[in-house]
Amino acid sequence: MASDYDLLVILGPTASGKTTLAAALASELGTEIISADSRQVYRHMDIGTGKDLSDYVVNGRQVPYHLIDIVEPGYKYNLFEYQRDFLAAYRDMRQRGLLPVVCGGTGLYLEAVLRGYRLETVPQNPALRARLEGKSLEELTAILQTYKTLHNKTDVDTAQRAIRAIEIADHYATHPASQTAFPRLKALVIGLDIDRELRRAKISERLRLRCAQGLVEEVKGLLDKGLTPEELIYYGLEYKYVTLHVLGQLTVEEMFSQLETAIHQFAKRQMTWFRGMERRGTPICWLDATLPLQEKMARIKEKLGDNAYLCPTQGY
Repeated sequence: MASDYDLLVILGPTASGKTTLAAALASELGTEIISADSRQVYRHMDIGTGKDLSDYVVNGRQVPYHLIDIVEPGYKYNLFEYQRDFLAAYRDMRQRGLLPVVCGGTGLYLEAVLRGYRLETVPQNPALRARLEGKSLEELTAILQTYKTLHNKTDVDTAQRAIRAIEIADHYATHPASQTAFPRLKALVIGLDIDRELRRAKISERLRLRCAQGLVEEVKGLLDKGLTPEELIYYGLEYKYVTLHVLGQLTVEEMFSQLETAIHQFAKRQMTWFRGMERRGTPICWLDATLPLQEKMARIKEKLGDNAYLCPTQGY
């Protein structure tokens, strides 16, 4: 299907049906999917990250996907690496005449692609690190806020991450914009809007299913492979609370209850990020997540030829 767009993006909160829709679209358009999920990049972390790889099989055909299962657990994959790997997959697909379908709920990754965040490696700054050494997390957070608004709270979940975030922000503040610009992409951005109570019900139902599928066993297996509890807790949500249960710090009932609450809160933060994306200049065409699949697909295919929904991106 010919389109004036460079990219089709399907985003939405957890449990909104993004993957099913994206895979069905990719199958019908004869194209491939690029994931925008910050945890699905890790191998062996399948149930907890909700990879649902069976969703990529449509009418007996495997829909090719990219940026899933590309690094080992324990490694801390970052935004720069995502941009680099995204561009490699994107350029390969465009050279083959395909319209990439981006699917995911990691707002930072999505916005980095749509708004063309700078694509460069920031070197360590020993002098700056020496000045920051010994400061509390609260002090580091205050320093980082002098450089930018903190949209991404994970920048300040530890002192080490806060120092690195300050280092990156300081580099950008004192160096001219990179001339190796992220390409300008014309993207049609589709958001799946799901009623809050329905979303909560789906999250709870899916969590029960994942526990039955072996979520606890998956975490135990990762620990047996040599990952430390701290490394798993770093990935948050399922891996944090199930690890605490495996360590004996939470009962199974406490694990489920606290994890359920944390996922509900996470979905709310996702929607807050997406609304922020709109305020920052990314138009999102919202569709009712409960519409029949074929109707959602028909509406999206119609929009692919409608320049009124063009999402201009900013390059550097």
